[in-house]
Amino acid sequence: MSGTHDEAFGDDGSDEAFADLTDLTDSTDSTDFTDDALDTGLLEEELRQAAAILDPVPAELRRIAVDAFALHDLDARVAELTFDSLVDAIPVRGAEDPPRMLTFRVDDVTVDVEVTEDGLIGQLLPPGPADVEVLSGPRAHARLTADDLGRFTGEAPPSGPFALRLRTSGDVVVTEWLRA
Repeated sequence: MSGTHDEAFGDDGSDEAFADLTDLTDSTDSTDFTDDALDTGLLEEELRQAAAILDPVPAELRRIAVDAFALHDLDARVAELTFDSLVDAIPVRGAEDPPRMLTFRVDDVTVDVEVTEDGLIGQLLPPGPADVEVLSGPRAHARLTADDLGRFTGEAPPSGPFALRLRTSGDVVVTEWLRA
């Protein structure tokens, strides 16, 4: 055996030197790291600062998030999609690029919408005047007006995800989000 081995374990082969090392690691004077001892608030703040420097949130995405939060309206009722011609309709032979027909319902309110390459055509039932907003993510919301019969049209078809927000005399209805 080498002399190094003999020095580490003593001349008699005992583990005295090794015992001295284990005594250092088993000492009770070391700091106890528990969840209570760590300042989680400080750690969280440091992580936020690191993320802000290394991977900042783009200003446009932050604006979209704020707009999405603004959509949260406690009085709004969410109209669920009950018919989508892409899923529910029977294909018509010879029809090229037929318009997409959508129906949303919540309680007694029905919103029928036709999405074409020329824009939107819709009707609110029961009929009546309403302000209609076409919500489409980062772009400015298109504002439409439903007439006394509940009819509304929009010249620009939505691209990407969109939803409709309808404001009647005392009711706010928001449709589910769909991809055009």
